[in-house]
Amino acid sequence: YPCPPHFHHLGSDLARALLEFAQGRPLGARGLDWLKVHLVNLTGLKKRESLQARLAFADEVMEDILDSADRPMTGRKWWMHVDEPWQALACCMEIARAVRAPDPAAYVSHFPVHQDGSCNGLQHYAALGRDSVGAASVNLLPSDVPQDVYSGVAAQVEVFRKQDAKRGVRVAQVLEGFISRKVVKQTVMTVVYGVTRYGGRLQIERRLRELSDFPQEFVWEASHYLVRQVFNSLQEMFSGTRAIQHWLTESARLIAHTGSAVQWVTPLGIPIIQPYHQDAKVLIAGGMQSLTFSQSGDTSQKPNTLKQRNGFPPNFIHSLDSSHMMLTALHCYRKGLTFV
Repeated sequence: YPCPPHFHHLGSDLARALLEFAQGRPLGARGLDWLKVHLVNLTGLKKRESLQARLAFADEVMEDILDSADRPMTGRKWWMHVDEPWQALACCMEIARAVRAPDPAAYVSHFPVHQDGSCNGLQHYAALGRDSVGAASVNLLPSDVPQDVYSGVAAQVEVFRKQDAKRGVRVAQVLEGFISRKVVKQTVMTVVYGVTRYGGRLQIERRLRELSDFPQEFVWEASHYLVRQVFNSLQEMFSGTRAIQHWLTESARLIAHTGSAVQWVTPLGIPIIQPYHQDAKVLIAGGMQSLTFSQSGDTSQKPNTLKQRNGFPPNFIHSLDSSHMMLTALHCYRKGLTFV
């Protein structure tokens, strides 16, 4: 993770809007198209559309884009009504400069265009389990339009909700019209990293509290209901993933039971040992009172079975993900691209 607390490429919308690459590159034949696609991605309006459709949409709203760049505070303020307003504004300004250059292909841009994995955790599980259905929903198989697993889960949850509402379940009726991609996204993303129902419920509760028109007295009941449905729909959509997760958890439990910490070697050859051990209690006796300190990093102690177990699936997947990112960065470097 970056050292600075606020101003870095994983920061807030505002922080990311201010950053650009030190070395610029001419846009070339397709650079301007990618700037437009990037802008549409930042709006969040065309999540399930093909790249061609995104490009066409950018051309449709070109007047709004140029208006935002020229008169951000006094014009139509199109940029203010999107998912990532500050980054979108920065992108509008970059597009305006490129379009107005004598030759857009020769225009030297320093602007970062994001490329993102779609739910990396699920991608790794789908690859590990050769799960073709799961793989298709996280864009590991060729497809004309980008697949969006979060919308898929939201749609499946909505099916469950309708069935329950028909049966007269009060909370399902209250939730009508409120089950969106945004409400389920964080929970779906973190389920593969071992989030519990308790943690998932808190995440969903936070999303529901952000909705001004949702009746707040139902937040607790609704978040309980939704986390159950999200887990159910994932069970249906990613049965292979859950099986692998269970296998990893069970393996870790057995390894910890034999008195060893779980360890493995990543594809890049980095050895990893999980540092979760039973607390070693240190008692310091004083004249007036005694203090007890607990220290869990003592490797002479027995492994903490629960932490070894719960930590193994997410740690293992993260280790694959980081290897994958490192290889991507090296691949870009060989091709003369700055990864980040």
